Amino acid sequence: MKKLVAAVAGLAVVLFFGTFTGTGAPAPVNSQGVTFRDVTQHAGIRFVHNNGAFGKKFLPETLGPGVAFIDYDQDGWPDIFLVNGKDWPGHTSKHSTPKLYHNNHDGTFADATHQAGLDAVEMFGMGVAVGDFDNDGYDDLFVSAYGQSHLFHNNGNGTFTDVTQKAGLGGVEEFSTGAAWVDYDKDGRLDLVVANYVQWSPETDLYCTLDGKSKSYCTPESYKGTAVRLWHNRGDGTFEDVTKKAGLGDPTSKTLGIAVLDYDGDGWPDLLLSNDTQPNKLYRNNGNGSFTEKAVLAGVAFSEDGVARAGMGVDTADYDRSGHPSLLITNFANQMLSLYHNEGTGLFVDEAPQSEIGRASLLTLGFGCFFFDYDLDGWPDVFVANGHIDPDIQRVQANVKYAMPPHLFRNLGKGKFEEVTKSVGAAFSVPRVARGAAYADIYNDGRLDVLMATNGGPAVLFENEATGGATNRSLRVKLIGTKSNRDGIGAVVRVTAAGETQAQMMRSGSSYLSASELALTFGLAQHDKAESVEITWPSGQVDHLVNVAVGQTIVATEAKGITANRPYGKNLH
Repeated sequence: MKKLVAAVAGLAVVLFFGTFTGTGAPAPVNSQGVTFRDVTQHAGIRFVHNNGAFGKKFLPETLGPGVAFIDYDQDGWPDIFLVNGKDWPGHTSKHSTPKLYHNNHDGTFADATHQAGLDAVEMFGMGVAVGDFDNDGYDDLFVSAYGQSHLFHNNGNGTFTDVTQKAGLGGVEEFSTGAAWVDYDKDGRLDLVVANYVQWSPETDLYCTLDGKSKSYCTPESYKGTAVRLWHNRGDGTFEDVTKKAGLGDPTSKTLGIAVLDYDGDGWPDLLLSNDTQPNKLYRNNGNGSFTEKAVLAGVAFSEDGVARAGMGVDTADYDRSGHPSLLITNFANQMLSLYHNEGTGLFVDEAPQSEIGRASLLTLGFGCFFFDYDLDGWPDVFVANGHIDPDIQRVQANVKYAMPPHLFRNLGKGKFEEVTKSVGAAFSVPRVARGAAYADIYNDGRLDVLMATNGGPAVLFENEATGGATNRSLRVKLIGTKSNRDGIGAVVRVTAAGETQAQMMRSGSSYLSASELALTFGLAQHDKAESVEITWPSGQVDHLVNVAVGQTIVATEAKGITANRPYGKNLH
């Protein structure tokens, strides 16, 4: 008898990298009064994920979908992209495609899928990565899938063209999951790293059961692993597979998530891969086009008792102002989250077992996850989307549910967190079978809203509302690279206010199968300005801005400083 499917590993690309003032920094200010309100229906989001399930319990059905925020028309307002699955051959009942929703600037969205040309391709979609691979000023979409993944070029006129074959990505049919854009060789062009899960097909599907009577989803331990793929951007619209050349060809991985971070502070983007029932991988960028695997030496391959867990989603941030990016990885039920603290010596220590984060997450199964400053107090908080993979799990484990509420952990400073899920609105804590999750400021009010996908169910959009006197302020930064890639992915932005410095890296990927907006939000509590904003670009260019007012989004262009700004509630100018 085989076991129930273990889970999903997430590795994503995010890095809060930088120098805070250290452990002597003041604790976060009291910022109660934030509510997450379900605005899905009001916003006009009418989407239900098709996982293709028809009773055979095929493995890909359990994993998706991802979600993304993309400002595809460059109007300064984040739009929404939702990944979809499809029916299995011989069981077709409907036409299923991804969905693109245009932000109308008034809290509502319009379905722009057909107009954008994104309803022509059916695929068993999994994840999505957003980035401007040809530096034309318009962000493109890569959609990972079971089977053939797809690259959609943004034409700059509200439409997309499927350029998968033209770009050299055609003919590669795998069980692809997470993905991220990263300029790993710092040549000014975005490359693409794609996670792959296991070697599975309907023809090789195994019969697994929990109770000896009915079929269950198999654990990935039942199938062979496979390597991630690294696609190098040639700069002419095509990509070359450099996986083996770069040292990423380990065929034992079963990867679900990808995060990008510079864990050793050498200025080169490293890769963290969260693996399902296999050790996580941490690939150090050697700066010469190759990577060296360091997860065991760094202490992030296994749990503290030496077990390879079922990793799903992943993110990274300097959550305690130590000056080094730490790691968050979601795992299967009965395994708790991983909160690997970066000791600054090349080593990580899992702080979850002695943290509220570990205790609260022991019985939940996490997928999407990210650090974000939901209350704008300057300290990154933690969101986790939860949901099991088998509807019958309670027959085997009475204390583990199929649908689960999310986790929201407020950062109290000094490495401490408290769960506040039940205090931010009844709709937010409703149990769901959640998967991908992402954040963006969809209302141009300086606060970060949350988008969450459910497996076989609707997407849910939550507005971050300041209530009860919550008045913390923020500064948002959008980057335009010139020598560096156009999105500024890989750039590190350091913001200093009242002597306190926080830093973030512009990144693609992270969470689980999802992509948050390509803009950085810095919570600045009650401060009315940032004395300095320092931007270190991948090219090596360093730009310095001084006395930047809060309450606005600034556009910073490489070597030119602020080239546009938009006060909250107004249009970009």
